[in-house]
Amino acid sequence: MITATLGGEIEVPSIDGHKVRVTVPEGTQTGKQFRLKGKGMSILHSTARGDMYLQTQVETPVSLTKRQKELLEEFGSLEKKSHSSPLSEGFFAKIKEFWSDKKD
Repeated sequence: MITATLGGEIEVPSIDGHKVRVTVPEGTQTGKQFRLKGKGMSILHSTARGDMYLQTQVETPVSLTKRQKELLEEFGSLEKKSHSSPLSEGFFAKIKEFWSDKKD
């Protein structure tokens, strides 16, 4: 959750057993796909390799400490004021657009 929110790097296993470093951009949502060129399956009758695709799954933390809960509650109260969720921004922008079209 933290890496998806703030951005960073993670290591993932590749098909050939090696680890690959992937840069995760800030604000990555569940379902985002990454393409790793040349890290996939071998192409039949060729020395070339296909691409490997990763799909993100952002996990919600469990068993939080009291301090972690306090920090998330503080973040939640700040978020309500700013509407910083990309999905809610999209929703509110669509509503605003819908009503502005009706005025014209």
